[in-house]
Amino acid sequence: MSRQILVTSALPYANGSIHLGHLVEYIQTDIWVRFQKMRGHDCRYVCADDTHGTAIMLRAEKEGITPETLIGRVWDEHTRDFAGFHIGFDHYYSTHSEENRELASAIYLRLKEAGLIESKTIAQLYDPVKNLFLPDRFIKGECPKCGAADQYGDNCEVCGATYNPTELKNPVSAVSGATPVHRDSEHYFFRLGDCEAFLREWTTSGTLQSEAANKMQEWFASGLNNWDISRDAPYFGFEIPGAPGKYFYVWLDAPVGYMASFAKYAADHGLDFDAWWGADSKTELVHFIGKDILYFHALFWPAMLKYSGHRLPTAIYAHGFLTVNGQKMSKSRGTFITAESYLAQKLNPEWLRYYYAAKLNGSMEDIDLNLDDFVARVNSDLVGKFINIASRTAGFIHKNFGGKLADGVANIELIGAFQAAADSIAAHYEARDYAKALREIMALADRANQYVADEKPWELAKKPEAVYRLHEVCTVALNCFRLLTLYLKPVLPKLAGEVEAFLDVPPLAWGDAQSLFIRHRINQYKHLMTRIDPQSIEAMVDANKLNLEPTPAPAPVRHAEAQVHAAQPATATPASEIVSIDDFARIDLRIARIAHAEHVEGADKLLRLTLDLGEFGTRQVFAGIKSAYAPEALVGRLTVMVANLAPRKMKFGMSEGMVLAASYPEGHKGEAPGLFILSPDSGAQPGMKVK
Repeated sequence: MSRQILVTSALPYANGSIHLGHLVEYIQTDIWVRFQKMRGHDCRYVCADDTHGTAIMLRAEKEGITPETLIGRVWDEHTRDFAGFHIGFDHYYSTHSEENRELASAIYLRLKEAGLIESKTIAQLYDPVKNLFLPDRFIKGECPKCGAADQYGDNCEVCGATYNPTELKNPVSAVSGATPVHRDSEHYFFRLGDCEAFLREWTTSGTLQSEAANKMQEWFASGLNNWDISRDAPYFGFEIPGAPGKYFYVWLDAPVGYMASFAKYAADHGLDFDAWWGADSKTELVHFIGKDILYFHALFWPAMLKYSGHRLPTAIYAHGFLTVNGQKMSKSRGTFITAESYLAQKLNPEWLRYYYAAKLNGSMEDIDLNLDDFVARVNSDLVGKFINIASRTAGFIHKNFGGKLADGVANIELIGAFQAAADSIAAHYEARDYAKALREIMALADRANQYVADEKPWELAKKPEAVYRLHEVCTVALNCFRLLTLYLKPVLPKLAGEVEAFLDVPPLAWGDAQSLFIRHRINQYKHLMTRIDPQSIEAMVDANKLNLEPTPAPAPVRHAEAQVHAAQPATATPASEIVSIDDFARIDLRIARIAHAEHVEGADKLLRLTLDLGEFGTRQVFAGIKSAYAPEALVGRLTVMVANLAPRKMKFGMSEGMVLAASYPEGHKGEAPGLFILSPDSGAQPGMKVK
């Protein structure tokens, strides 16, 4: 029986590039969708860019453009990268759309009518320089539980404690470096606690994976807090109906973006929106998400849908995170790899699709991209096993038989085993256990290769009396190759299309597994896939390194009688020593904003600086500039720092770089001595590389 299935992936945030960690989810989803379509089901796949929030607003301001211009540019980049990895969305939209505004507003008003919206005045941290209320992730300070410095406004990465931003000690705005002040503001809350009985039943109904359902029980045990769904102006998003100056928190309208994307698609294709999203809909609604956003999708989202009169998700499938070579993705190690940089190295996107599939098992476990294993597995499985079958046999069909397969095959047992595997492989795909599916497919490939090795068609071709046997052996092998292509098609759609063109067959559907491939003329075989060159992987890693690895401290550079001082003590170097251009090229100079500055107790010359490097995070640096600057005079200033200096353990803590300052050398006569930190021209932004 044909099914109607609407599938979504989580919406990527329009504040950065698509990277290989993101692609785990989109590849996982795309494989499942392609499999369902091959089975003949009416399966639609929609997604969108998540475009609202303070981060978008601030980034656009930093770049001197409007938020609309920023999200339009990022939409182009995201759709380009997804297309590069053959992610086959039926529709890819934006949450900044009229459809989303109307749906989010309508859902809010229905929830309000149901008595699930309340307002109350709360105290928040406010940036007096930027004149905005600060989201949790834009506030840093000392953990109120353990005292750890440089912690975000919602949780401590050292002790794991969670807290309100107003509880932080010595808070600092990550936007301007100013000290936030407390201000009261009226906010709107969704009464999630009132939905607990429904949510307890729904989360144990089989909609979630077992480990996700168990996690829900932990959250129920700790109590469901009401959800703050409003933000104050200035904010890039949708204004709340009847509440001037108040905007929907991005997490309210983001999941509604699933509905909005489909609404646009339905309008363009003559589909009935309510038949898919109405409370009585008989379609399936399947969400693929990362485990880090389970709370929003398994609690807030179903409650919003339930009490606004819409259908509930049929299934929510959460996956784990990606590590590279067993560690978190790292810019300095070159393993924070963007989709664009992977494709720029001319690496086949289907190599990565295959490797991810070979790791995914339908659970919430993290998966690891081991780059050496990646090369070995792809070369062994796809080239050494799969493609090898056709490359060793197809040429004989053209050379000896005019490109036409035999009228029949004798080895029905082998082909029958391949055909019989269709149901179990399908069950693995359905359960998202792609790893198990590929193991079974490659076991079949081994059998086909063993058959070819045993029959030795290259030797049969030398014997005129074996011509019939040669024809049959190659036909059997190409039957196996066609079935392997069919089973791999959800994972390798482009390669499957090239095989379909080579075999001169219509697009393969799952039901084609039960037909024989005989009395058919094929096209001339052309090479279908190359092996991965390990050097191309090394080049990709090198291209992604941002030269932030620790390196020995360079000697101070002297020029025109001005001496550059490090923020850490450095060994004096004779003035006659020459620094080569290669040595100088190793120094990674970056623009940094001084987010915070303070005196260091017990130090006569040092100030403790917190330097904001934009997308590269923050660094703590001890600078010997106390004689020249009061701490408060430095906050908010831009300066230049050496970003790849090896961290140094000092008496007062870890120093993670140096800022550059100029002064006259010792013994200089004439002008009054001084110490001056280096500052860039206006327009420079934190994280920029100094060239």
